[in-house]
Amino acid sequence: MRIYFRYSGLGVVFIWFMGGGIGHFIQTDFFVSIVPPWVPFPLMAVYVSGVFEIFLALAILSPKLRSLAGWGLIALTLAVTPANIHMWLNPGLFPDVTPTMLSIRLVLQVVLLFTIWWSTRMEETENSLSR
Repeated sequence: MRIYFRYSGLGVVFIWFMGGGIGHFIQTDFFVSIVPPWVPFPLMAVYVSGVFEIFLALAILSPKLRSLAGWGLIALTLAVTPANIHMWLNPGLFPDVTPTMLSIRLVLQVVLLFTIWWSTRMEETENSLSR
């Protein structure tokens, strides 16, 4: 039963990052608007993070790359956390998003980090099978 939850977690992580990565190219103006002002080259940051989101989402589909891709997604999620904090600290800049949703977004960030870690780590049985 645990494996079903694990694969469900992988599905959530895949959809989250694939959708988000594609969103970087479809809703570029929105993503640029949430980049904190101290980040240089915000447009480039949006495109680069979008490419990494798509690449790492695809990489978790491969059992051989899954663990490494998971660590990459954790690093990427931590790297974009300042954008979520910037939004939370400056709700007036984002009138289309309620302050409650900005707070929920930060909580979801923590849940997402746990889901990435839990669903992409190799199980003992996988380790013994790959030897």
